[in-house]
Amino acid sequence: MRTLVLVISLAFLLIANSLLAQSNDSIIKGKQHSFVPLPAVSFDSDLGFQYGLLGSYNYYGDRSVYPEYKWHIYGEWSRFTKGSGTNQLFFDSKYIMPYGLRVTADFSLLTEKALDFYGFNGFESAYFPEYEDDDENNLEYASRMYYRIERKLLRLAADFQKPLAINNLRALLGYGFFDYKIGPVDINKMNDGLDEGDRLPPVDGLYQKYANWGILSGEEADGGAINSIKLGLVYDTRDYEPDPQRGFWAEALVMTVPSFLGNDEAAYTKMALIFRQYVPVVQNKLLFAYRLGWQGTIDGKAPFYMQSYMVSSNIKSTKSDMLGGAKTMRGILRNRIVGDAVTYANLELRYRVLQTSIAGTELGLTVSGFYDAGMVTNPVKFNKDLLPEGEQYTDYFDQKEDKLHASYGIGVHVDIARNLILTVNYGLAADKRDGDSGLYIGIGFLF
Repeated sequence: MRTLVLVISLAFLLIANSLLAQSNDSIIKGKQHSFVPLPAVSFDSDLGFQYGLLGSYNYYGDRSVYPEYKWHIYGEWSRFTKGSGTNQLFFDSKYIMPYGLRVTADFSLLTEKALDFYGFNGFESAYFPEYEDDDENNLEYASRMYYRIERKLLRLAADFQKPLAINNLRALLGYGFFDYKIGPVDINKMNDGLDEGDRLPPVDGLYQKYANWGILSGEEADGGAINSIKLGLVYDTRDYEPDPQRGFWAEALVMTVPSFLGNDEAAYTKMALIFRQYVPVVQNKLLFAYRLGWQGTIDGKAPFYMQSYMVSSNIKSTKSDMLGGAKTMRGILRNRIVGDAVTYANLELRYRVLQTSIAGTELGLTVSGFYDAGMVTNPVKFNKDLLPEGEQYTDYFDQKEDKLHASYGIGVHVDIARNLILTVNYGLAADKRDGDSGLYIGIGFLF
């Protein structure tokens, strides 16, 4: 199935390039704008087929800052046939506000019919893939949805960055509203249209057990609404944001959720420190890029549904969840490593295979190899003694403390018109307790 998805995706890349060459006459002639539409297509046996559209529009104006844009809009509407979906509209500009103020804004309505939930603190929580394996010879099978939850998220965010007296240093002020609705997977919906032998059994998953036992308190188990303020400093010397070939990008951010903004169920503050560097090994050919990060709670207690939120100045990311998956540790189960504080690293070698122009459109092809690693440095505190009598401790908890998780893999990146980068990454988990592998098709480099 991964091969099928990859073939379909590459075919759509060719179609997208054809559309770009035929319809974007303005950018071919060096005029004011470019627009790249793409289909959103994938398949999952439990979620169904994904279908929809996404588009990237760049306005260049007089092209005085080209290949940068004067302003940019990204939109996506996509659905899975079982109900999950993405509705997103994103805006970014350095040039429409006075005083060099950069504004980024995001509106997203995200529905997840089967979001990963493996407990807390990485290897401290046991993971048994056989619980999800519905092979008829597997006597340990519980449900394909055993480690899943349903989540609906409305996210509104706006960040403003102001240049300071020191070159490349900016101050950031942002506001975010997050409305989470959490619950067990809707088994009846998932079973629609399935043969009797493929239907999900009516059993409690890990999330439902945690909620029933009180490990997740009643106040936070079903989600909640959060109003947040973000403050920080951003130091950025990248030569070109979509595909940097040299420079630094560092952030020191604080996101606070104060009680005076109406946050009755939770008041807390998290800090995030992120450092990225792009080191040319062979000019315009081979690049070494790495990202180092730490995030932790420095005051109060975050609700469980916000423990998986990654604080960043990049609010565009649709899937801004904790360690594991497409945006953090490729090849490892999404949200496998959730802690009150975590640290992580991503190392990449990127080799530019091809840079050319077809029908007036600049195209590039880059291949990469990567290594991702991370771990919990401060655990989420919860009471393991709440397990009811008759439940085996080792069915839910593994080692006492987390240790390093790692994955590695390869990527292919197609650069269209120097602003839209289509990416396919394939990663392998180093430890089977983190899963097996993952294939990720999306837009942009990881960092």
